[in-house]
Amino acid sequence: MASPSSFSKAILTLASVVLLVGGTSAQLSTDFYAKTCPKLFPTVKKTVRAAIANETRVGASLLRLFFHDCFVNGCDGSNLLDDTPTFTGEKNATPNRNSLRGFEVVDRIKSAVEKVCPGVVSCADLVAITARDSVGILGGPQWDVKLGRRDARTASQAAANNSIPPPTNNLSALITSFQNQGLSLKELVALYGGHTIGQARCTNFRARIYNESNLDISFARTAKSNCSRITGVGDNNLAGLDFQSATLFDNSYYINLIRKRGLLHSDQQLFNGGSTDSFVRTYAKSQSTFFKDFVAAMIKMGNIKPLTGSNGEIRKNCRRVN
Repeated sequence: MASPSSFSKAILTLASVVLLVGGTSAQLSTDFYAKTCPKLFPTVKKTVRAAIANETRVGASLLRLFFHDCFVNGCDGSNLLDDTPTFTGEKNATPNRNSLRGFEVVDRIKSAVEKVCPGVVSCADLVAITARDSVGILGGPQWDVKLGRRDARTASQAAANNSIPPPTNNLSALITSFQNQGLSLKELVALYGGHTIGQARCTNFRARIYNESNLDISFARTAKSNCSRITGVGDNNLAGLDFQSATLFDNSYYINLIRKRGLLHSDQQLFNGGSTDSFVRTYAKSQSTFFKDFVAAMIKMGNIKPLTGSNGEIRKNCRRVN
C-alpha cells in the first residue's frame, strides 16, 4: 500500500496532467467569484434589467457584444477599448462601426460592481454575465456562466475585420468562420438564433429585400416600407431581425427562416437547401431543444481563448487599459 505522501504526490501529478489537457478553459469556473465578490450576480442583473426596461433593444446589443468579443482573439473584453491617439481599438472595425452598442450600459455595470468589490471582476467576465442576463430577461434560457477571464491589454481592428462574419456571408463562409473558432455546424445555427432579438439597419438588409428571390413577398413589402432602394436614403432605419417578435427570446427566428422571412442574407442562408436546414427545422419545431443547444453553444463560445492566471489584467475602466 502506498504511503500518504506518495499518494498525495500521485494526486498532484494527476491534477497537473488534467490542467495541461484541459487548457485555459479548465481554469474558468462558475463559482470563480463566490468568495471575492458574492454580490456580483444580483448587482449585474439589477443594472441590466434597468437598461432593458429603458430600451428593450439594448438586451440584444449586450448579447452581440459578447459574440463580437469572443470571435476576435478570444473572450477578453478587447472590443470595449476606446481608440486613443496612440491606440487603435476594435470599435471602428467594419462589423462594429455605427453598429456595436451598449458600451454605456457596460460602464454602468462596471461602476456598480466596483462599488461592491473593487478591482476584482474583469470586464470580459461582465460581458459574459450581461449576455446571459439579457437573454433571460427577454424570455430566454438561463445558465451558469463560467468565469475567471482577464482583460486584454491590446485590441486588433484587423482581426475584427477578418473574424466577425458579415451579414452578406454565404453559408460556406459562415461555416468556415465558425469552424475557425472551433464551433460546429449545430453550434453555428444555435448561436445565430440570437437574432431572435434585436434589430438591423437598412444598409445591412437592403440588397436582400430588393435583389433576392428566396423571400416571402409580404415580408419583403413590409421591410421595403422602411428601407429605400436608394443607398444613402434611410440607411440607419431599423427592422426587427425576428419578423414576429424581435423583443422576445424564442424560437420564432427559425420559423421565419422556413417561411423565407430571414432579414439578413446570412440569416436565410441557414435555410436555403443546404447542410443547416435540418437544424433550423428542429429548432422551429422545438423551442426547448433550441434553448438547450443555445446554452451549450454559448458556454463553449465563452471558452474561446480566455486570458487567465497572470495574463492580461483586471481593468478599472472597461474603456482603457490600466
